[in-house]
Amino acid sequence: MRALILLTTTMLTTAATAQFLPPTQAPVARVRIDTGALRGSSADGVTAFKGIPFAAPPVGALRWRAPQPIANWSGERDATRYGHDCMQLPFPSDAAPLGTPPAEDCLYANVWKPAGNARALPVMVWIYGGGFVNGGSSPPTYSGAPLARKGIVVVSFNYRIGRFGTFAHPQLTKADPDRGLLANYGYMDQLAALRWVKRNIAEFGGDPGNVTIIGESAGGMSVHALLTSPLAVGLFEKAVIQSGRASPGPSLADAEAIGVNFAKSKGIADSDPGALAKLRALPADLVVDGLNLASMATPRGRKSTYTGPIVDGRIAVDPVAAYREGRFSKMPVMLGATSNDIGGSDGYMIVGARNAAQALAQAHVPAYYYRFSYVATSARDASPKGAGHATDIPFFFDTADVKYGAQTSPTDRAAARTASDYLVNFVKRGDPNDASLTTWPRYSSKDAEMLDLDAKGGATLVSDTP
Repeated sequence: MRALILLTTTMLTTAATAQFLPPTQAPVARVRIDTGALRGSSADGVTAFKGIPFAAPPVGALRWRAPQPIANWSGERDATRYGHDCMQLPFPSDAAPLGTPPAEDCLYANVWKPAGNARALPVMVWIYGGGFVNGGSSPPTYSGAPLARKGIVVVSFNYRIGRFGTFAHPQLTKADPDRGLLANYGYMDQLAALRWVKRNIAEFGGDPGNVTIIGESAGGMSVHALLTSPLAVGLFEKAVIQSGRASPGPSLADAEAIGVNFAKSKGIADSDPGALAKLRALPADLVVDGLNLASMATPRGRKSTYTGPIVDGRIAVDPVAAYREGRFSKMPVMLGATSNDIGGSDGYMIVGARNAAQALAQAHVPAYYYRFSYVATSARDASPKGAGHATDIPFFFDTADVKYGAQTSPTDRAAARTASDYLVNFVKRGDPNDASLTTWPRYSSKDAEMLDLDAKGGATLVSDTP
């Protein structure tokens, strides 16, 4: 019996501490941050720490709450694997499929740095896209390792999406446990992650005073939101917007009505005094309720039960008005779209990038405006109209080999080297240029020139004519 008790105790102890045990197959790297010690790993000139919690798990009573502080841990936490991506119904044709099973417990960050003891390196923070209903930091295409080899620290993180990321209900508004921080939980996660970077990135060798945020699609829209948010002032110094338009969102009242619709669809009346508790008790998959990028485009013949981020005047403002009135963080911005982005040449991605470049230039902000026209060699037959939405990511991240595998051509690699060099230069000093690249001037409404990352894998200055 005593042997059985010892065996059982050993098994329970092993299970409870497994997440803190180091891997055996890779060299160990260590760092201590404000909540405890981490063990990462090093390979091919890069040290990586993954699955680092930057906020408490937003589950149970913390569903639809502002991100809360993470408890300190003792011992060394295993930071060699991604944490769960945030809860969602994966989109099967996504350009960057998830690498982890989704879960509500998802507020984790990842860091890549050049191996060694370099300090005060420039920092790039990635914000994924996915229409605010899909996406995560785990797709291999989003690995920060290739860019870290170029001399920067790369950070990615997860933020809540779908009805976990944006949700309002009259009972939530009445309870107001976070003093007016309501509805925009995904944006709150982004702010919490950026605050975590400011507090901790120096321990990884990064410079907290030289942080660039970059986002694509919904991530690009998030960058617009952060550039104009009063709560984001001082959290970063430069910004990159890939295929993300600046657009206002609905109001809190609109979102509350949509939240009531969702609750009713689950048999929970808005007059029920226990509505909030019942909503928080719903299994996560019932909160998702089939929502993803595919279903968003399918009319259901019923009242809306989901809204994206709202304009509340505190976390998020109307970015178009903010740019027009000069109420935003003025810093160098690199922005653009793909040549066959959503809607084509007259679509809201290309037009939105042009409008934003013009607004920034009129405010005398250094703006570097581009169009990404390169199509991977193996994808050209399927993409006769040019580079589609999100196809630029593996080139800016220099992960074309990851994306296209054995089909990656020398021209693909050259295009990735060019795009990623411009990006890394911008992250380092707010200017994408160096002597080895085509000179990329700041955007001017008068000249209306942009850099075309062209179909041949090079870079050319062209006129941006509507």
